[in-house]
Amino acid sequence: MNFHLSAHDVKTPAIALNGIEKSFDALKVLENISLVVSPGEVVALIGTSGCGKSTLLNIIADLLQPDRGEISVNGAVNNLRSDRDRIAYMFQEDRLLPWRSIRANVAFGLEAQHMDRSTRRAKADAMLAHVGLSDFAKSWPHQLSGGMRSRVALARSLVVEPRILLMDEPFSKLDPQTRSQMHGEVIRLQKMHGITILFVTHDIEEAVVLADRIVMMSPRPGRIRSIKTLDLSRPRIPTDPVVSEQIRQLRVEA
Repeated sequence: MNFHLSAHDVKTPAIALNGIEKSFDALKVLENISLVVSPGEVVALIGTSGCGKSTLLNIIADLLQPDRGEISVNGAVNNLRSDRDRIAYMFQEDRLLPWRSIRANVAFGLEAQHMDRSTRRAKADAMLAHVGLSDFAKSWPHQLSGGMRSRVALARSLVVEPRILLMDEPFSKLDPQTRSQMHGEVIRLQKMHGITILFVTHDIEEAVVLADRIVMMSPRPGRIRSIKTLDLSRPRIPTDPVVSEQIRQLRVEA
């Protein structure tokens, strides 16, 4: 299973935000957010709790509407939904369906594409092979560890062949070793498929390991305070002196 960016994709921003603002009743959550994310780029959003990071992801995913501003996703502006279906979203919880097998969980998103059962199964099996879980296709979610469940959630997100993957701290509840393994898995699959990734994290180390750019947001109302470009080769090992120094500097800036 391979899906890559076309020449057209390179010319069109994956995500373009211009003056996005959002309030809930009298509480202003986002103010004047403008950001362009290029196809194939990995961007991290960092900021204190309540600064609107998850709200911004929900706006991009078309789960919320902004009060002001313009959003373009793969060239589709605001409510033009022509390409919003090419977005996958990983939440903090894996949200696996306990009554479905691992294969059926991965294939769930394909059902809306009106694929026949054999094609869905073949695609799900191919993606499970990508994340190293072929032997667990017939297992049930409760039989898997937290790290394995996260791999299933990642497979379910990627099997629909998204152009954009949004992640809202999906690895925050994993132990450090498993989280590190998932970081490697995300980068490997992102490189293989050329997907654009925008993710929320409170973990500066995670941001440095994964991201091409880090967007630092101010406390509520959330604004973009600074953007840091990371010119570091991959893989990035936190104990590497160059990587650890970048982590240290960003912790000071945060």
